[in-house]
Amino acid sequence: MSSASLTLRWLHSLEWRRGFFAWARTDGVTWVYIFKVLAAAFITLWLAMRLELPQPRTAMITVFIVMQPQSGHVFAKSFYRVLGTLAGSAMMVALIALFPQNSELFLPSLAVWVGLCSAGAMRYRTFRAYGFVLAGYTAAMIGLPVLEHPDQAFMAAVWRVLEISLGILVSTLVSATILPQSASAAMRNALYQRFGVFAGVVVEALRGDSQRDRFETSNVRFIAEAVGLESLRNVTAFEDPHMRRRSGRLVRMNSEFMAITTRFNALHRLLERLRARGPLQIVGAIEPGLKTLAELLEPYVGRALTDADALRLTLELAAYKEGLQAQVRSLRAEYLETDPSDSDLLDFHTAFELLYRFVDEMFSYAQTHASLSAHNHPLEQWDEPYVSQTSWLVSLAAGVRASAVLLLLGSYWLLSDWPSGAMMTLIATVTVGLSAASPNPKRMSFQMACGTLIGAFIGFFETFFVFPWIDGFPLLCMVLAPVFVLGAFLSSRPAYAGYGIGLLVFFAIGSVPNNLTVYDPYTFINDYIGMVIGMLVCAAAGAIILPPNSRWLWSRLQRDLREQVLFAIGGRLRGLGSAFESRTRDLLHQAYGLAAGKPQVQSELMGWMFVVLEVGHAIIELRKEQARAPVHPAYAESQPWRQAIRVMGRALARLFLQPSASNHERALVAVDHAISRVQATDEPFARHFDTSVLRRTQSYLHFIRSSLLDPQSPLAPAKGLH
Repeated sequence: MSSASLTLRWLHSLEWRRGFFAWARTDGVTWVYIFKVLAAAFITLWLAMRLELPQPRTAMITVFIVMQPQSGHVFAKSFYRVLGTLAGSAMMVALIALFPQNSELFLPSLAVWVGLCSAGAMRYRTFRAYGFVLAGYTAAMIGLPVLEHPDQAFMAAVWRVLEISLGILVSTLVSATILPQSASAAMRNALYQRFGVFAGVVVEALRGDSQRDRFETSNVRFIAEAVGLESLRNVTAFEDPHMRRRSGRLVRMNSEFMAITTRFNALHRLLERLRARGPLQIVGAIEPGLKTLAELLEPYVGRALTDADALRLTLELAAYKEGLQAQVRSLRAEYLETDPSDSDLLDFHTAFELLYRFVDEMFSYAQTHASLSAHNHPLEQWDEPYVSQTSWLVSLAAGVRASAVLLLLGSYWLLSDWPSGAMMTLIATVTVGLSAASPNPKRMSFQMACGTLIGAFIGFFETFFVFPWIDGFPLLCMVLAPVFVLGAFLSSRPAYAGYGIGLLVFFAIGSVPNNLTVYDPYTFINDYIGMVIGMLVCAAAGAIILPPNSRWLWSRLQRDLREQVLFAIGGRLRGLGSAFESRTRDLLHQAYGLAAGKPQVQSELMGWMFVVLEVGHAIIELRKEQARAPVHPAYAESQPWRQAIRVMGRALARLFLQPSASNHERALVAVDHAISRVQATDEPFARHFDTSVLRRTQSYLHFIRSSLLDPQSPLAPAKGLH
């Protein structure tokens, strides 16, 4: 064989291997997940039947709900499912004991409990939400079937806990032993990759090549990653002691990354305003300092930041910080020769103050990242946790929908005495719980109804035309496997997850045989009709009762976003920066998801987030400067400049609570007055002692003024600016 042929075969083999590894990282992961779902489901069903549990299908349904591609998610979901099941079982036993055979009091009490659990699920949007969901519909699944036989309630609760525990145990073992996919590996990959993406955004923006759309898209990604990494951190605590020992540093890193993105956003938007309005002299005076930083970060663009890279970046940023002050003094001296105005000189100082803060925050982030290589480190001590923020109206809406659905369908069942009414009410409760934390419960419920309808047709055929002809558990697995494969595949696709859940879970409820199989077409058809009706009622409730994707909710979340400025003004100073960052980004993440498909609304929300973060952080820095000011008459509480800053704070609070032209004008007047007061204080004392606090205060006040005058800010229309 010639060398050319060997070379071609080698290239072909190399190409094939690359293609295989690319498939393994994408679709291959999905098919491994599907295989694990099948293995766990059939092992659980076999064990449940061998142990003669009353409802083996309940144990198998637990597998479908708990299984996730990554083992850490399975552990977390299983843990909260156990807690939710225990809470729901205990509540149901209590309700049955209080209202035995008294449906007039039992049903409203159950509706209140399910509503509270659905509200809790919306409030806690991580896997903790799943515990609330389970606590709600477990109570219904135990209580509704035994409503007329209260003496069976306790044993029903015990059997349900045992069935769920079996499903959880098998799911956990299968996920951890068969080709495990670690959540901690996904978290490390996300941590290492995101700085390379961020460095690319920074270098592009510092050189003036950034486009607004790409800049906003990058910020949406960083916000989603910050929220997602906090959820991943909670998950990895269940599976990886290595990551659990670094939990404090991971929280610190997430907080510091949010801080550097905010610092950079403020710097970038100031530079945009300066480049847009000129004069060119100030832009030319600032850009040499920016160029040095861009050159420093360029080697890190688009590559993973390993622990060794983070250590090298720490040393480079430390050297850059040391030389920055001398560089600023040199650039300032050159700029003064152009005879700039006081406002332009303030812009110069403000830009370099923001640059210094950005570099300082980035140095802290790199330092924390480098510390991950050590098993123990002093930086692990961190007492500023991620703070989530959910509008109480959003939670209330989820609770009201759940209670209304249960009351409506439960009342219809009791009044009509329809034999399948209990199944309809029960499935509606499960559906409203599973869709409670979804951004679009109407769509989720409708997809689940469609998946259930498909499962009904398949189930009818298999139950009455296939099951009677098969013998033995292996043949049963062969018959069920195609349905489960299709359901697992659909549930792994976010756009079709509802169809997959409906097919998997509710096909199992209605069609998977128990130890004693009863072939009753009348009950089978009626139960499936009840299931689909219950889900369609949930979809209608999601569209009618306080829908989460409606304009009123966007407006409310936008108001909550603006009110974070009030939190920056009046919140406790200790840990305020981290809490302000996480609350603001969490709110934006919720609102952005609810406004999916509405680009104009999403753009407006992003605009508000930028201005809230800019002004809020400037206010927090002002408060910190005043808190660390030395003991001197110039910094006394009674000084006019401090009183002027307090007046400015009240004016900004009014502006963000009620944006209007008049409040915008008052806020600008208050900011100008505060700047003049600080300047008046700075000049007499400048010759006698260090006035760096006053100089920095001027920079932050000027930045607030510049932000309020930004023509692209959502505050600009309040004054008619364009």
